[in-house]
Amino acid sequence: MIGAEISELISLFSKIPGLGPRSAKRAVLWLIKKKDSQMLPLIRALQDVLTNVKTCKVCGNLDTAEICSVCTDTKRDTSVLCVVADISDLWVLERGGLFKGKYHILGGLLSALDGIGPEDLRIYSMLDRIKENNVREVILALPVTTEGQTTAFYIADAVKEACPDVKVFTLAQGVPVGGELDYLDDGTIETAFRNKSSL
Repeated sequence: MIGAEISELISLFSKIPGLGPRSAKRAVLWLIKKKDSQMLPLIRALQDVLTNVKTCKVCGNLDTAEICSVCTDTKRDTSVLCVVADISDLWVLERGGLFKGKYHILGGLLSALDGIGPEDLRIYSMLDRIKENNVREVILALPVTTEGQTTAFYIADAVKEACPDVKVFTLAQGVPVGGELDYLDDGTIETAFRNKSSL
């Protein structure tokens, strides 16, 4: 009933987080009905992102430059480093405009079940940044999950061993157990930053 081209597009859309097969089918049908007003701009935007967006060499953020705008912002406090699991976490924290330091994106969390170890994440480059930039405070803004806690304790130990004078904090009040940063409101995140605790 459905042509091969449309089936392929539905299949690709269904792989997007938050979209299952039925939602993907609805989205594809909507795009087909709105070819000129929605599909063509979407194709152009996707091509633009594919061509121009790069991963920041310093923190791991996405930008059109080799070093992202957050890392090149001279108004930010280079002595404070906020460590997050993923790019979406950085975007959430930036949305509130509460944090004025620098970021480091790990690219995931430690997980024995998934075979993700320290060498699979950007932990060693984080330690290099701490040493090279005279960082005096590290804030671990990681999910309050088993993997998040495991990663936080591993990083805290690694930082204390490599840079004993650096203080390590984790977000406190406001972040529920099992909570993901992406689902928290700005007020909750602000409270968590204000009540960070030593690790």
